[in-house]
Order: sequence, then C-alpha cells, then structure tokens
Amino acid sequence: MPTFHRRTGRAQALPALLVSLLVTSGAFAQTATPAAPEEAAPAKVENSALNGPLFQQLLIGELEVSAGDLGAGYQLMLDAARRTRSEQLFRRATDIALQGRAGDEALVAVKAWRQALPESVDALRYQVQLLVQLNRTAEAVEPLQALLKATPPGERNAMITALPRFLARSNDRAQAAQIIEQVLLPYAEAPETRVAARVGIGRGWLGAINGEKALALAQNAHDTDRSAEAPAGLALEMMPGTPAAEAIVKDHLAAKPDSNAVRLVYVRTLLASQRLVDATRELSTLTQNSPKLPQAWLTLGALHVQLREPVPATTALLKYIELVQASEMPATELAAAAAAANDDDDAPPASKDDALTRGYLLLSQAADQQNDFKGAEAWLAKIDNPKRALEVQARRASLLARDGTVKEARELIRRVPEKTPDDARAKVLAEAQVLRDAKLWRDASDVLTQANKKFPDDVDLIYEQSMMAEKLNRLADMERLLRRVIELKPDHQHAYNALGYSLAERNVRLPEARTLIQKALALSPGEPSITDSLGWVEYRLGNRDEAVRLLREAYRGQPDAEIAAHLGEVLWVTGQTAEARKVWREGRQRDAANDVLRETLARLRVDL
Repeated sequence: MPTFHRRTGRAQALPALLVSLLVTSGAFAQTATPAAPEEAAPAKVENSALNGPLFQQLLIGELEVSAGDLGAGYQLMLDAARRTRSEQLFRRATDIALQGRAGDEALVAVKAWRQALPESVDALRYQVQLLVQLNRTAEAVEPLQALLKATPPGERNAMITALPRFLARSNDRAQAAQIIEQVLLPYAEAPETRVAARVGIGRGWLGAINGEKALALAQNAHDTDRSAEAPAGLALEMMPGTPAAEAIVKDHLAAKPDSNAVRLVYVRTLLASQRLVDATRELSTLTQNSPKLPQAWLTLGALHVQLREPVPATTALLKYIELVQASEMPATELAAAAAAANDDDDAPPASKDDALTRGYLLLSQAADQQNDFKGAEAWLAKIDNPKRALEVQARRASLLARDGTVKEARELIRRVPEKTPDDARAKVLAEAQVLRDAKLWRDASDVLTQANKKFPDDVDLIYEQSMMAEKLNRLADMERLLRRVIELKPDHQHAYNALGYSLAERNVRLPEARTLIQKALALSPGEPSITDSLGWVEYRLGNRDEAVRLLREAYRGQPDAEIAAHLGEVLWVTGQTAEARKVWREGRQRDAANDVLRETLARLRVDL
C-alpha cells in the first residue's frame, strides 16, 4: 500500500467522531442510574454495536491519526467500518485517507462502503468526486447512474441539476460533457425529468466551451416549459458571450413575470455589461413584483443616478430608506443590497447605519444633479459613519469645487485621517477627481504624478494619469501610460478602449484603433461605452451604416450625453437630421455641460 503522507502532532482531545459514538451508543450502560418509578413504562433501548473491543479499536485508530500515523489509523477505521457496516465509520476512513493525500486508499474505502451499503448516496457522491480528483473521470459513469437511481424521485431533478458540478474539476471538459450526456439521456424524455436533464446536459457542454450545443439544449428545454426557471438560468450563464441566449430569458420572464430569482440574476448580468437602461427596466418590474426588497430599490436608485435621472432616483432611494428604517435587516440581506447596487466598497454593510449611509450618499448625488447643493449637503449631514468618512468628505469637496472653492475642497480631503496605505491612495484618487470635475487638468496630473511615485505600478493611478495626459494634449505620454497599464494588466478593457478611441478621435492609425477596441469589447462584451468607441472608429473608417448600428446599440444600453453626441453626428451626416436632433436633445437634457456634446453641436453649427 502506498505510504501515507505523515502528519506530526500530539494527541490532545478525544476525536469528535468517537465522542459522538460514545454519547449515542450506551457504551457506559453499566454506570449506575437511579431506578425509574414503578408506574413509568421503561423506554425502549436501542443497543449499539459499540462493544469494548470495538471501542478500543476506534480509540487506538484515532490516537494513531492524532499522532500522525494516518496509514495505521485508516486501516483500523476501515476494518471497523467493514465489520459494523457503519456509514459514519466508512466516511471517517475515507476522510483519513484524504487527509493523508492517499487517493487510491480513499477510493478503496468508498468501494467497500458501497459494497456494504449499496443504497448510500453519500458513498456514491464520494466515489464520483474521488474519480474526478484522481483523473479517472471515465470511470464515473456507473456511480453517477447509481446515484441518480438511488435519489428519491422527488429530489431527482435537483440532483440532475447539480450533476455537472460533480465533474466541474475534470481536466477533460469535453469528456466530462459526454459523460453527463450519457448519464442523463435516459431522463431527457421522461416528462418529470425532461427539462432538468436537458439543462444538465446543456450545462455540461457549456463547460466544454460548446456554446452552440448548450444553447440548443437550453432552447429545447425552454420550449418544453416556458415557465421553468432552469433553462433561463442556463441561458443567463451564456450571456453576454452568446447574445441569442437572452431571448430565452426574456421569453421566460414574459411567461412568468413573477420569476424574481431569474430577473435579479438577469439584472446583474445586464449591469456587468453596463446595459443600464435594460437593467433599470427589469428592476422597475422587480420592485413592482416585490415592493419590500430593499436591495432592489437601492440598485434602482443607483442606476437612475448613474443615468442622471435624479427625480426617479430620489423616489427609489426614499423607498429604500423607508424599508431599511422599518426593518431589522440581517447582515446577509445587507450584503446582498451592497452587491446588487454594484457598490465600489467591497465590504458588506455590517449594520442598519451602514445600509442607510449608502442610501444617503446616493440621495446626495441625486440632489447635486438637480443643482440642489443645500439638499445634497443635508443628506450628507445625516451620515455619522467613520468607515465612510473619506467618501462623505469627497462628496462635500465635489460640492465645494462646483461652487468655485477648489482650495477648500482639496483641504477637506487632505484632512481625512490615513490609517493605511489604501487610505492614502484613496485620498489621492478623490482629490484628483475633484480637480477633474473642476477641469483643472494640470493640477490633477501633478497630484497623480506624485502619487505614482509613492505607489509605483498602481494600475488605477497610471490609468487616471493617462486620462489627464490626454486632456493636456500630451498624447505620446497618454499612449505610453496606457500601454504600461496593458502591460501590468492585460485584461484592462478600459485601457484598450481609451487608446483605440484616442486614435479614432484623432483620425490616425484607424485599423489599429479598431483592433484595440475590438479587444476591449471581447473582454467586456456588450459594454455600451466600448460599443460607442467601435461605432466611432467605423464612422472614421467611412462605414456609416455599421457606425449607426453600433452607436444605436450603445445608446440603447446607456443613453449618456457623449454617446448621444456621436450617434447624433453620424445621423446628421447621413441625412437623418430629425432623429439626430432628438438624440442630441435627450443628451443635453441629461448633461447640458458635457464637453463632447457641446463641441459637436458647435462644430456642426446646430442650434437645438
């Protein structure tokens, strides 16, 4: 038998398994106990198989394990398991082998377990997982078939759904998909398991990077039952890389409007692609279906703020505040609220006060967008949360800068205490943002240049510095900095996009610009700001029809002023002037101060 990896250490406490056996076994049955009253009926006693010799064997086995001799402990435990046919002891023997990284011995124990207890679902689970870990996935067909057969009919669909996860760590994903298909095919036609089996097979092929097969199976399962959530869930896993999958999700939600779990995942998928308008629409439906979900109202409010729609943002956020104040939100729900809102702060809120802080900060932004500076400050004044001190002061600084008091705004940020290097870095980014908002490009660049000396190779700081170099028309510096970002983080889609867009905007090296932007879009499929850049480079290349298509797609996902400027210009030069004016008006209504929109209208001499 292969040698177990020996673990050193001293035996200390009696192992939990042995304690459990002692407590439940009646091993101390000879201990004297008071006699029961004569009139009381004696309780029925279930005698345990744990006798003196067995107890001694288990104790010695556990002491061997504690002392580091896992091989001896394993042998003693497996022998006891075979003699008693105890599922608990078979599991312990298997775990000891795994602890000693002896996979073959663990498999021996599991096979003995199955032989002694053929109906044990746990033994089958262990066997499948071990075969995958040992790179013997091909042998998993029989135990998987037995596992499904042993699963009660009422639980079988859940087991079918979970089946692909058993093989998720297989080194050969195509082989794993074929095994899943082989095991589940008998269930793919039975009415009670048809949908689950087809989704399970589809998920296997999705893991094998065969989107075409996965999509066909998801569609087939959906056609069988439009109200079933599982096909929509598989379709969501394929978004946004497989755009056709979205039709399944939409059709499911049309057939079952109250499918809140699917809708919430759909919202998160849309947010990941920055499709803010679509996400807002789905969240509006979700809040109508379930008006007492705080996280839905918070996310809806945050989206309206990002879309510069302060009035509906305020309505949604006030509802969120009302729900939080009226309930004792558990930490898990607070964490869900933070995740759903796509909050920049990774730490989940730990209290109701922390949850309220998120709402107050967004309400302050909504008031700011309406030029209600007093209202914005009033919301900030409600916050007494030391953990969010920098964020609150940054908001205050932004208000001061917009009022022309930039010096005071910078001092406000600089006075925030620094407890960690991350605090210092965050303060730099906050100060640079205030200077950017005030269009003090050179000052912002100086702050970021000093920060990059203090925090070398910080991707975020280098990227921000590149943006300031572009504003100062230091285009060679901008390109050098962006290429450094890409070198440090090859999947930084915004760096590829910024460099490609800069080339397109200057109407130079357009084929290279297109390649860079296509790379960015491959990293973040469907993101409107990147789609906008691709539309703009196609316009520069003279492909006006394609440019209009791409820019309309970008504007549908995120109708901000800059995308409105680009779409409006291409529509204008192609003779679609009425639509161009409409788009420009919408963009100006959202952000009248946007530089790109104002420059476009001035250059084309358009008076709206």
